Amino acid sequence: MMITHLPVYSQSEAAQHATFAALMGALSTPGRIYDLPTGDAFDLIADALLDLETSWYTPNPALGERLIQTGARALTADTAAYHFYTGALELYIVAQAYIGNMLYPDSAATLIIACDFNLGDNPTQVWTGPGIKGTHHSSLGLSDEFWALREQNTYPLGWDVIFTDGRRVMGLPRTTRVTATQYEE
Repeated sequence: MMITHLPVYSQSEAAQHATFAALMGALSTPGRIYDLPTGDAFDLIADALLDLETSWYTPNPALGERLIQTGARALTADTAAYHFYTGALELYIVAQAYIGNMLYPDSAATLIIACDFNLGDNPTQVWTGPGIKGTHHSSLGLSDEFWALREQNTYPLGWDVIFTDGRRVMGLPRTTRVTATQYEE
């Protein structure tokens, strides 16, 4: 009988697997919050998504130094596959992100954006679409200009977005429609 030794499943691989599963879950069920393993969300997401065959863009030089370590290529905002935004969004940069084309809409950029998951009593957006039972109400603290920009770039073209708040993630695929809520005073 031959004994085969399997490679050891490292903590790093376990974290990458758990992060990838959380990201896929988040994009499959828009608006649902998933927890990432312990660690920095941007580091975990970078380790799970970036490799020698992918590309990234970030306006954050410190994060850029970390993303270089993944082996992925640093590209300009209009050509990178993944965008990482850790601070205030500069919409003129976000607007450059590739939205795909009619033959390959899935070639669009994926945006990873830090924000606040303020799921309080006064949501400002209503989400509808595949993966959402009925509607989802949220308030992520992003400007109306961001939502207007996203509305210009929606299904079948447009970005998939992963929002982060600490170790939590929420997905917004390009198939999800987002409208502003209307409250009567």
